[in-house]
Amino acid sequence: MTVIVSGAGIGGLTVALTCHALGIPVKVYEQVANITPLGVGINLQPHAVREIFELGLERKIDAIGVRTEEVVYFSKKGLQIHAEKRGLWAGYNWPQYSVHRGELQMMLLDAVRERLGPGAVQMGASITEVEECGNGVRFNVVRGAGTSVEQGSVLVAADGLHSKIRSQFYPDEGAPVWGGAVLWRGTTRATPFLTRASMAMAGHEAQKFVTYPISKPDENGVAVINWIAELKFSPDTKWNREDYNRRGLLSDFLPQFADWRFDWLDIPALIKGADKVFEFPMVDRDPLAQWSFGNATLLGDAAHVMYPVGSNGASQAILDARVLGRCFYQHGVNAAALEAYEAERQPKCNAVVRANRRNGPDQVLQVVEERCGGEFAHIDDVLPPGERQYMAARYKEIAGFDVDVLNSAPGIISDEMRGT
Repeated sequence: MTVIVSGAGIGGLTVALTCHALGIPVKVYEQVANITPLGVGINLQPHAVREIFELGLERKIDAIGVRTEEVVYFSKKGLQIHAEKRGLWAGYNWPQYSVHRGELQMMLLDAVRERLGPGAVQMGASITEVEECGNGVRFNVVRGAGTSVEQGSVLVAADGLHSKIRSQFYPDEGAPVWGGAVLWRGTTRATPFLTRASMAMAGHEAQKFVTYPISKPDENGVAVINWIAELKFSPDTKWNREDYNRRGLLSDFLPQFADWRFDWLDIPALIKGADKVFEFPMVDRDPLAQWSFGNATLLGDAAHVMYPVGSNGASQAILDARVLGRCFYQHGVNAAALEAYEAERQPKCNAVVRANRRNGPDQVLQVVEERCGGEFAHIDDVLPPGERQYMAARYKEIAGFDVDVLNSAPGIISDEMRGT
């Protein structure tokens, strides 16, 4: 009854750790020959952090991440629109973390190898096709110039934005959907701003800057600050294909942010301080009506890649993995478990994809831009507190981390399931 996982990203590795905790055999196949800590910063919301803690990784994530204290929204003029506490400061039983994506992946990979053995993740092995085989699945594995045919009970495609298994299920889907926004991302060693554990967002839908620390300050008070500069173009503009490792050019975006020097942060200086900049068109895919086909299913970005709005992509992949593990425990490692997993997770994730297309909680920035062009004497005259709070609360409800609901909800996987 072996679970086969295609992809050793955050979602796939969480599947492996969850299955192991439940006593379910699992194998992970990863197409790259050697995983290195690539990427920049991401956030994990409290509902996902709860699951990381349940996996016994509380001390490890605390060592590599920053417990986010607040999120603050500013207009393009640097004027504060809205601030709200996050994680423990907001009353959650679990923190919110800002963390380097690659370091989080390496933390999970190390845990998988430690608990399941050094061969638990087969590197340089790409699963390219899957088909039903009796009560399980048969799949092709490409290793270098060779291809082998192997079998398992179920296959979980956690193989990302360009999932080979999703393209098999939906051969006519085409490329990811680009709405016109391009992100330039980087990290800079600098002094953290505001509370020193703040996440800040400034601008509006057509031009936005997001930044937060992803390391604790050193003895000199300097930390690694993650930042994202976003510009929006016409969707028919010709731009580079999405690639997480493509280097970006300052000349493509820095001039538009040249005068964004505020009393709380000098944004041009932060951008110029990065040793490298990456460029990525902001894409997603249309929500799917079906994830599971017999004994194979989709998970994480392969199922529901979403705009990086509201800090939810990695969090939703972790929740997918944990719910899938519970369904295996309840139904067995079979198609019935995959159907139960999809029935629970698919409508929730599709709702987040749609909400992110509407700017999610960041819509507060666009409302202020439309009403006053980012210039105001008193924000309450432009956007009353109740309206601001409603936007924030509504998104938390959609994405599954309303503080009262989450704090009172039972864990996804109970102590009884884990045998503790």
